[in-house]
Amino acid sequence: MSGKDEPVEGLLATPHLADALESDQFKQFLDQMPLAIAVAELSPSERIVYANKEFERLTGLAASGIVGRPWEVLPGSDDAERALPDAVAQDSDYIGEFTIAHDGTEASVDAWSNIIEDDDSRPTYRLLALVERQRSETASEELKRQVQEKDTLLRELQHRVKNNLQMITALIRVEARGMAQKGLVEGFDRLAGRVEALGLLYRALTEGDAGDSIDLGVYLSQIASAVMRAHAVEGIHLDLQVDTWPVSVDVAMPAGLVVNEVLTNALKHAFEGREGGRITLHSLADARGCTVTIADDGIGLPEGAVWPKAGKLSALIVQSLRQNARASIEVVSSPGQGMKVVIQFTRSDAAPAV
Repeated sequence: MSGKDEPVEGLLATPHLADALESDQFKQFLDQMPLAIAVAELSPSERIVYANKEFERLTGLAASGIVGRPWEVLPGSDDAERALPDAVAQDSDYIGEFTIAHDGTEASVDAWSNIIEDDDSRPTYRLLALVERQRSETASEELKRQVQEKDTLLRELQHRVKNNLQMITALIRVEARGMAQKGLVEGFDRLAGRVEALGLLYRALTEGDAGDSIDLGVYLSQIASAVMRAHAVEGIHLDLQVDTWPVSVDVAMPAGLVVNEVLTNALKHAFEGREGGRITLHSLADARGCTVTIADDGIGLPEGAVWPKAGKLSALIVQSLRQNARASIEVVSSPGQGMKVVIQFTRSDAAPAV
């Protein structure tokens, strides 16, 4: 069996990650990530086994020149002149802001590091991710103050969701366990959609000026555009209506993931055997709160089927939405009658912290 035909579960569980990365699908997925990613194997000694294209660009180092070498090969230091390789070894989760210089240019990056364990909870790999900051060299003191405030908000976000890297790692591992039966391509499509939803949220936080607040209408519109772009089917039309409504990050993240799941399911399965159809995404606010409706006029769920199915990642995402926003979620479907998911929030439960 060739590397690219192996189930992703096997790729993630293999003791030789460098071999796993011979899979075309896995490499393409990591190369398309909007993060600079490098992975090191921890045993017998910690050595880099993979770096994606964005990592090469940010660091100025070719993957071929750092694979097989320790983190000490990396450039970069923080304001306290602590080298990036030292921070990778000493810290975890968000490890700080670093300046990387190469080829006469400098880049300011946020860095995260986390350990990936195997199924027996043994530390196996370390994953390092870098995200470039967009900063003007002539930034005013006011801009610097805003950047510092944004740093604080981002650190609070990382604390609440156990940082974006851990979320991405969890998505990969949970999805991998179900891929053996459904094929690599669809599995990676779903995984990429979930990660893109998180990426949109991260960009909204880093580029916006609303503090710890996300405009739910704008965010869901961006997710809908991304899903339609990735899975567009001729004859399928999207009815999109959204109101401006600020919510906390804890609400926006699971809400966006739920919308991503339902829209992706509709485009992939709701119109099998049909020439076209309509998908609805409404996020409408009133004095009491907000109602998000995702619906389609497709074939509906089979008799006896339910969504989300217990034990699946979609069920965990729905549960997170109920817990974080005290949202009510109603799912209505029957054979031949399409499917509708209605999410309702109250203003007090979904509002950003003051």
